[in-house]
Amino acid sequence: MDVEAVRTFVAVADGGQFQAAADELGITPQAVSKRIAGLERHLDVALLVRTPHGSRLSAEGRVFLRHARKVLAAVEQAERAVRPGSRSLRVDVLNRRIAPAQAVYRFYRSRPRTGLDVLARGQENAAQAAQAVLLGEADASFRALPADQVPAGISAERLLDTPVQLLAGPAHPLANATAIRPADLAGHRLWVPGIRPGTEWAAFYEALAGEFGLSIDARGPHFGDDALLDTLADSASAATLVGAGDRYLWPPAHDLRRIPLHDPTPVYPHTLLFRTGDRHPVLTGLRRHLRVTAPGTPGDAWVPRWACG
Repeated sequence: MDVEAVRTFVAVADGGQFQAAADELGITPQAVSKRIAGLERHLDVALLVRTPHGSRLSAEGRVFLRHARKVLAAVEQAERAVRPGSRSLRVDVLNRRIAPAQAVYRFYRSRPRTGLDVLARGQENAAQAAQAVLLGEADASFRALPADQVPAGISAERLLDTPVQLLAGPAHPLANATAIRPADLAGHRLWVPGIRPGTEWAAFYEALAGEFGLSIDARGPHFGDDALLDTLADSASAATLVGAGDRYLWPPAHDLRRIPLHDPTPVYPHTLLFRTGDRHPVLTGLRRHLRVTAPGTPGDAWVPRWACG
């Protein structure tokens, strides 16, 4: 069914004349007549009774009018739902405690009326997240996807390089260091539970370990961040790796230490994936905000060779 013909029929019904409908719609009376005739042929009924003074609804036209108004309302609602800026931007931050989530939160704080829906689709790897964006299940996703794996129709912009830090308890041999070279971690137990094979963070840690001769232990069940922090606080040997912008909270008695890595500084390359050509104004604002406010990439940064940008 031709939606414009339905719209024209409602305009004629409301105005009572083809000329009035033509003026309202910005078309000629002949175009109005053509649309109505096409609609009547499609329905195989006469919707209007022509009179010397205009048109009036037939019995079938009165019945159809009620439904026609609902059709037009549904079309308007559908258009409004997908029109840029008319709905909230759905952003996948991977995990609500890591740097992308904090960056999106700061963006929202800078413009609190912004329409945002924050997703945490950590069960997906980068390739799956890119497909979710392509299919419209999310509008954007922070991932670390190799440049040669970015699918057609997706743009990738590396907007947030997060330096990696050592997190250790007070009894750890490196606890009092002000900074550490990645190579100095060789021989120490780096416990990062919860790494899933096939994910981009697994690829990142594999590249990091291979580059600097590290041993990263992902064994054992991951009972959550609190259990990990409790273990680190009591251990003289185990430490973990975290992002500089990641949000961890622990009791003061834990006395955990964040120790920067430098010479070089490993950074996790958070890349924003979004549909090419997406004109959602909140997406445009978020990208602009991150370009201006995100910490700059350290001059001695190390990133995996496969990282975008």
